[in-house]
Amino acid sequence: MNLKGRNKITPEFNMSSMTDIVFLLLIFFMIASTLTKQLDTIEVKLPQAKGKTENRSAITVTINKNKRFYIDDIVVAKSRLQSQLLSILSKSDSRVIVLRAEKNVPIEEVVYVMGIANQNSIKIVLAVDAQ
Repeated sequence: MNLKGRNKITPEFNMSSMTDIVFLLLIFFMIASTLTKQLDTIEVKLPQAKGKTENRSAITVTINKNKRFYIDDIVVAKSRLQSQLLSILSKSDSRVIVLRAEKNVPIEEVVYVMGIANQNSIKIVLAVDAQ
């Protein structure tokens, strides 16, 4: 009497589903890493308000407590801020800047940047920390 079953178990492992999962994870992390462009390249304490600043394609203008001006992460003299902004925005598709002014910066410095944006028809967004 032969008691062996018809279904023979083979010790092989099918890797096709595992490679699909690995491929999907690879795509996810590639996309996620490109979307994580840091806006906070210069450490400043932003004022708190309800809302978020999430315009990642915009140029960032930062004013720190020492009244230093930065475009993205490059230090720019106040007298050259307008010319530098216009030259960078001429190469960019969107005419939007995100203004990151530290909490204790005098309002005159903020108004100066906003005046440049107003004169040149540039949309400006004020960055804040969410409450």
